[in-house]
Amino acid sequence: MRERKGFTLIELLVVIAIISLLMALLLPALERARNQARSAICMANLRSWGHIWMLYCDDNDGVFCGVGATPGVRWARGEWILPLRDQWETKSDILKCPMAKNTHPDRASSDIGGPFYTYRMGSGGIGNLREECSYGANCWIFQTDTNIQGRPAAWHWGTTINVRSVNNIPVFLDSMWRGGGPGYGIGNNRIEPPSDNGEWSGYNAEMHHFCIDRHNGFINGVFLDWTVRKIGLKELWKLKWHREFDTSGWPGAWPNWMRQFKD
Repeated sequence: MRERKGFTLIELLVVIAIISLLMALLLPALERARNQARSAICMANLRSWGHIWMLYCDDNDGVFCGVGATPGVRWARGEWILPLRDQWETKSDILKCPMAKNTHPDRASSDIGGPFYTYRMGSGGIGNLREECSYGANCWIFQTDTNIQGRPAAWHWGTTINVRSVNNIPVFLDSMWRGGGPGYGIGNNRIEPPSDNGEWSGYNAEMHHFCIDRHNGFINGVFLDWTVRKIGLKELWKLKWHREFDTSGWPGAWPNWMRQFKD
């Protein structure tokens, strides 16, 4: 009787089916693990940024950087990158969240980013460099004596001195734009939630810049006590963005894409 060698076709198909089933079960788990690792790297980046912001303020008597000080620069939301350059320039990888490292393929002709894409800084800075980034500043932290882009000067923090509840004041966060200054009473578009994840409704849609589903219903951010933590997307409306900000939460209905997220 001749000895059997190898698999029959049916046996081979069964093995392939089992492998396919195992891959279908394992791939989502592997992707979740990869994304968790990327989020951890993102938080490490933001800890570096917290250190950079802290050093800047310590060197300037607790005062944050201003805007409008650099000739030729007309992009106040991103001007923070210039006074902090000495601190980050030798480690520019911290400009990008690992979940958002490349420009948007459908927005190649513009500077706009997205939940998983970088944005571009404006020209006119040092050497006209146009860095790609995926973090942005809370524009209410800036020191100013005049209103900036419709944001009242009196509402700005400006300093780290004699400020309460610093653990709820955002400084630097995951973002699809250079920065933003959400606020009630200065235009509905500045505070409303986006209709879709990554919706671009213009520069003044301040909360849209931060309300992006980059980390499974969360973004990461640095606070004024220089700690870093996850921020639920709905929680963005409960942060103390500026001195007069109402932290009771968004009073309206949530768009469909946000309803699944934790309140």
